Amino acid sequence: MFRTALRNVLAHKARLLMTVLAVMLGVAFVSGTLVFTNTLSNALQNSSAKGFDQVDVAVTAQPQPDVGDRIVETPDLTEALRKKSAEVPGAASAIGVVTGFTAVADKDGKLVGDGFQSQGGNYWGTDDPRYPLAEGRAPQGAGQVALDAKTAERTGYRVGDRLRLSIDGPVLTPTVSGIFRTDDGNVAAGGSLTLFDTPTAQKLFGKAGTYDEIDVKAAAGTTQSELRTALDAALPRDRVDTETGKQLADRQAEFIASSMSGLKQGLLVFAGIALFVGTFIIANTFTMLVAQRTKELALLRAVGASRRQVTRSVLIEAFVVGLVAGATGLVVGIGIGAGLRSLMGTLGASVPDGPLIVSAGTVATSFAVGVVITVLAAWLPGRRAAKIPPVAAMSSLHAKATTKSLVLRNTLGALFSAAGVATVLYATTMDGSDGQAPMGLGAGLLIIGVFILTPLLSRPLIAAAAPVLRIFGVSGLLARQNSVRNPRRTAATASALMIGLTLITGMTVMAGSLQKSIDKMASSAIRADYVVSMANGNSLSPDVEKTLTSADGVTVISPMRNALTRIDDSTESITAVNGSAFAELTDLPVDDGTFEVGGTKVVVDEDTAKSYGWKAGSAFRVAYEDGAKQRLTVSGVYRANELFRGILLDTATLAPHQDAPDDMQVMVKTSGGASDATKDRLEKALGSNPAIKVQSKQDLSDSIAQMFTLMLNMLYGLLAMAVIVAVLGVINTLAMSVFERSQEIGMLRAIGLDRRAVKRMVRLESLVISLFGGVLGIGLGVFFGWAAGELLGTEMATYELVLPWDRMAVFLLLAAGVGVLAALWPARRAARLNMLAAIKSE
Repeated sequence: MFRTALRNVLAHKARLLMTVLAVMLGVAFVSGTLVFTNTLSNALQNSSAKGFDQVDVAVTAQPQPDVGDRIVETPDLTEALRKKSAEVPGAASAIGVVTGFTAVADKDGKLVGDGFQSQGGNYWGTDDPRYPLAEGRAPQGAGQVALDAKTAERTGYRVGDRLRLSIDGPVLTPTVSGIFRTDDGNVAAGGSLTLFDTPTAQKLFGKAGTYDEIDVKAAAGTTQSELRTALDAALPRDRVDTETGKQLADRQAEFIASSMSGLKQGLLVFAGIALFVGTFIIANTFTMLVAQRTKELALLRAVGASRRQVTRSVLIEAFVVGLVAGATGLVVGIGIGAGLRSLMGTLGASVPDGPLIVSAGTVATSFAVGVVITVLAAWLPGRRAAKIPPVAAMSSLHAKATTKSLVLRNTLGALFSAAGVATVLYATTMDGSDGQAPMGLGAGLLIIGVFILTPLLSRPLIAAAAPVLRIFGVSGLLARQNSVRNPRRTAATASALMIGLTLITGMTVMAGSLQKSIDKMASSAIRADYVVSMANGNSLSPDVEKTLTSADGVTVISPMRNALTRIDDSTESITAVNGSAFAELTDLPVDDGTFEVGGTKVVVDEDTAKSYGWKAGSAFRVAYEDGAKQRLTVSGVYRANELFRGILLDTATLAPHQDAPDDMQVMVKTSGGASDATKDRLEKALGSNPAIKVQSKQDLSDSIAQMFTLMLNMLYGLLAMAVIVAVLGVINTLAMSVFERSQEIGMLRAIGLDRRAVKRMVRLESLVISLFGGVLGIGLGVFFGWAAGELLGTEMATYELVLPWDRMAVFLLLAAGVGVLAALWPARRAARLNMLAAIKSE
């Protein structure tokens, strides 16, 4: 039986090619994902480990628990503590480390890299072992700065150039005194690193005379563990923590691996979708192969082969196909992994140097996925073939499914579909994340149910296309009849395309609805003309508000200043605003009381009020960061949204209790309203600072739309793999169908159907099947998009369902295009059949 199975694989290698390609693409996606993420993770870990070469033990401040109503600040790492660390037995040196956000502008005035990866720090002395100089010298004084070599290469800055940068608002223009090399992971990922001398860095980052960390280097002959033990004995354990360089490197490696895990899982989900779609092709292929070899299998049964042996022979064929697909998929996946790494470089995302990682796990996974998926998909056709009695097989009495099996299938499909719809509808009544799991379960059940019911659905839906097909005469009539001749085959072929379009349509509906909701939220909640914030989401300097207050054309202004407080033994974040102006800058509906912020009067959102049992007129005591307590009164309860929530009080009330106020953003209203000229005027007033964003309501919506568009395009690209696999399925089904109907096509040719009409028949059949899958996919996608939107609506009051009719029309045209393209080769093959040879074929 093993030799028979191998001979069958070689005999039908052309028909199995599409199956191999479908499985190969899925396996390639899996192996490519593993190669890419393992390579990236290894490179980042190696780069990160190099960054700890100069650190044997790191000393950090130990967070202190809050005492009563007072919020206790983390103790400072002073110069005295650094000197004490350097004098510990076994210590060779101790470096004080200062870090903070520093935005660097390129020569065109634009922010370099991602704002979250733009860092600053201090250069220790004149020869910092952490940052070897490539050019120039160490920075000295407030007018000098050192720049990392990769940023210098990207921007074209050289020693002696003036550099535009910003810490938290004001623009600084120091001179580049030196360019240094670094293994910093943020720089490797495309960010920037600027270094000042230590006193300047401490002043700029608000840490005068203190450090964020003290890095201690061990003397020769002293291990990291020994040095850490000595430091623990010498330093106050209630104020500082110590960690060896190896522990830091290991923790960083775990963090990188964890970060890569999210990316890996996301990519593997799409690989799984492609493989899931591929199972339809495999099952379809083996079903047709088994059907075409029914008499052959019957003869095997007649000469003594058991049912188990027949099933095993089909599974052996599948095993060989899966093995070949796994091997080729692994090779292609290695190429995909290398290509993705190169692509990141061309897109500006720098990746540290390192070898391409092809682990034993990746190899094993590739072969396991290829073989398991193929064997599982072929098991049912093999089992079905083995159950056919030899006599029935020889006389082809098995050709049609029994009424009992059809009733069972349709009943099962109806039950799955009903359970799926009911579960999804139930999930829409739940709140937020609570409904995600039920909705996912319902979606899975509904897709399975629709797949089972697809043979039943194919007849009425394809029949609806009959009026259009009549236009094409005999070719159209034959195409319709061929499409419904074998409903199971048509269903399996259309379902592959259905799944891809379901996901694409559902995400498109969600993205469009979210964008509309955000536009609505911005226009309804914000009356301000502009919102000013830092590019990396950090806090603004209070100087920004002062500068904007005196800017030409500014009429109303309010900062949004965050602070931590203590309320009823719990820590609560509050937001301070300009109480007299905030109502002019926002439009927050108040359901209880009035919107009055000033003195001891505050407003709170509904969720906060509910959690504390407050209503308009309620009073509560708050403890500020400095320990001072105050009694505040709730003047109103407002409806929160994604932009505004929590407790709002007046800046004048909070100011006496804050040493270093931080503004998360500043809202501005101008006399002339939002315009390009006004925006330019505000940006110039802020010194054309690359780190500060001045955004109108439209800018806010556009930036979010850009994010959605980028995400959606990425998802389209990833799902394209599933669509490609579906195209291979249509090609495979049509090609094997043409082979199966060779005698019939020969007879049609003999009675007068010309080659052009034969081609048209096959193309129309493919078009009908593809559109059938497209209609089902778009319908399910709209339903899932609506259901997920209902779930989101519990978290976003402005959520509104938007059906992207134009894009759905494009998706339907895409399905039609898939049908036309997939039919090119099978139609050509059918038209070129020799009619006499075809008539004589069995």
